[in-house]
Amino acid sequence: MNSNKLYVGGLPYSVNEDQLRDLFGAHGTVESATVIMDRMSGRSKGFGFVEMSSQEEAQAAIDKLNGTDLEGRSLTVNEAKPKEQRSGGGGGGGGRDRW
Repeated sequence: MNSNKLYVGGLPYSVNEDQLRDLFGAHGTVESATVIMDRMSGRSKGFGFVEMSSQEEAQAAIDKLNGTDLEGRSLTVNEAKPKEQRSGGGGGGGGRDRW
């Protein structure tokens, strides 16, 4: 593990950022806690991100919280993957053989 940023899935829709911060705060210092919201409805999308102050604390939070139950939902906690670059081009060489 080389990051202290965590993906948190399976969040109950009622959980807010303060509750997320409190949940992870039991396992170390929380640098940031974000619940991802739907722009259209303003409701939680059921996942978020937490950044811990160290890799050790992040790993401890994964070990303690992944698979645990929160308000009847099973949490998925793992290392956040880097956001994929979205390019406007590409397409696998589709420019050839057009009739």
